[in-house]
Amino acid sequence: MEPTHSPNSRRLDAFETHRGRLHGIAYRMLGSRAEADDIVQEAWLRWDRAATDEIRSPEAWLVTATTRLCIDRLRELRTERETYIGPWLPEPLSLAAAPPADRAAELASDLSVAFLAVLERLAPEERAAFLLHDLFDSGYGDIAQILGKSEAACRQIVSRARRRVREDQPRVHVSAEARTSLLNGLVTALRANDAAGLMNLLSVDATWTSDGGGKAKAAKKIIHGAEHVARFGTGVFHRYIDHLDFRLVALNGEAAIAAFYDGHLLSVISILTDGHRILGVYSILNPDKLPPVTGAFAGTSGG
Repeated sequence: MEPTHSPNSRRLDAFETHRGRLHGIAYRMLGSRAEADDIVQEAWLRWDRAATDEIRSPEAWLVTATTRLCIDRLRELRTERETYIGPWLPEPLSLAAAPPADRAAELASDLSVAFLAVLERLAPEERAAFLLHDLFDSGYGDIAQILGKSEAACRQIVSRARRRVREDQPRVHVSAEARTSLLNGLVTALRANDAAGLMNLLSVDATWTSDGGGKAKAAKKIIHGAEHVARFGTGVFHRYIDHLDFRLVALNGEAAIAAFYDGHLLSVISILTDGHRILGVYSILNPDKLPPVTGAFAGTSGG
């Protein structure tokens, strides 16, 4: 005799089938693990209360609910982030340590801190439309229903958002080897207090963004230009270099650096690169954002 499944069990199974996709959308929309978890939980509560037997496409219903919840939450967060002390960077996610295995496929692409930082410049509906179309393969008809706009308007929104993202996020394939080589070069220059050596790794208009959130000492403005970035980076780290240990980690799907001060995680550092030069350095020092790194280490960098 075939086992029977209760309505509650079927409802839960349907939700779990799409949980990874929902979390992928929420994390990219909000740039926070905790916020994404809260949104997915709220989506589940709404799904559990809905007349699910009358819903023709559970996936469409859940994506719509999750996206609308994210848009509302992002509008609330905008006010909070306007008063944030210094530059705001997303809360990084260590794929090796944080998400369960069923989320790995959804969270494996376009997750870099640099990419999420660019998304932060988009308005909530722009961000949603761009992500749904370009990363999650939603059609303009579906996006129009979610946003309550015409398909033509959604095409314009996505096109505008894509231009803004691509201006700041070069679409070039960067090998893991090239990224790791640049990260090792960065660490070597910081250890040696070698501003000239660091400049050789930087593009002319490179930037350094530090996120301390008022809870850790950090630059309150983005540093612009290779010379200023090199001077800033070497100057800051040289003061503490005897206490620092740098390790390569897998962060947001790509190689990054974890800096430890006397054994305690001080910051995680990721880069934006075209494979030849470092275009941007992103240093997250806010202790509330530092991710769990157990099991994420790939080795020791810089000696």
